[in-house]
Amino acid sequence: MKLVYFGDVVGKSGRVALRKHLPRVIEHLNPDFIIVNGENAAHGFGITEKICKQFFEMDVDVVTTGNHVWDQREIIKFIGHEPRLLRPLNYPELTPGNGSGIFKSRNGERVLVAQVMGRLFMDSLDDPFVAIDRLLEKLKLRSHFDCAVIDIHAEATSEKMALGQHLDGKVSMVVGTHSHIPTADAQILNKGTGYQTDLGMCGDYDSVIGMKSNIAIDKFTKKMPSERLSPADGEGTICGIYLETNNQTSMASKIDPIRLGGRLKNYMPDNK
Repeated sequence: MKLVYFGDVVGKSGRVALRKHLPRVIEHLNPDFIIVNGENAAHGFGITEKICKQFFEMDVDVVTTGNHVWDQREIIKFIGHEPRLLRPLNYPELTPGNGSGIFKSRNGERVLVAQVMGRLFMDSLDDPFVAIDRLLEKLKLRSHFDCAVIDIHAEATSEKMALGQHLDGKVSMVVGTHSHIPTADAQILNKGTGYQTDLGMCGDYDSVIGMKSNIAIDKFTKKMPSERLSPADGEGTICGIYLETNNQTSMASKIDPIRLGGRLKNYMPDNK
């Protein structure tokens, strides 16, 4: 099967870029399943019900989040009734919403999508490694699902890479989000799992990780209360990953980055 996953959408610039360029991706790659991280989509902080539904109208199948999931309080009620909107799996058990789900792709295959949040330099949550292991103990590859995508929303590259190696051969792909900078290490690990440390963001790269540069610089240089961070509003780039899996093994057979629009050097995978 063929799958695309786009990194953190930041503000209006990211939403506009995704709406503009996603049809080209769909036409060129004809993906069976589309995932988007939307945790910064609402003016850089969280996601709203309206924005989430707009993503679904673009043919997005699942929306993931991260540490900003609760920034827009209205999402608390909505996430409890919308299984296609995920929050990190390793939140406490009674937290609203789901950290994983099995969804049907356009070609009829079953796709497990799960997200965990890292703990290094992040909020203290349950162990992400244990959370994923428990999930995979209950759900077996090829028995309960045909493709598995794990998102680790984390600050530290070491933690992301450790989870990728830990899950090598157990899932189809492990990718990182949160850092907003696309890494150049898309690869297939030794036992067949596709991996990239961070997908990057969908947003304006003439910025500080999607936010207006002057405000971010003030926070670093003055260490005083200042204007609230707000998203940069220039032309956005969409960044993500393209995955193909082997129908017999469910492991990755191809993994390539996607970068379209905006300032970064554009790259679209071939579809052969």
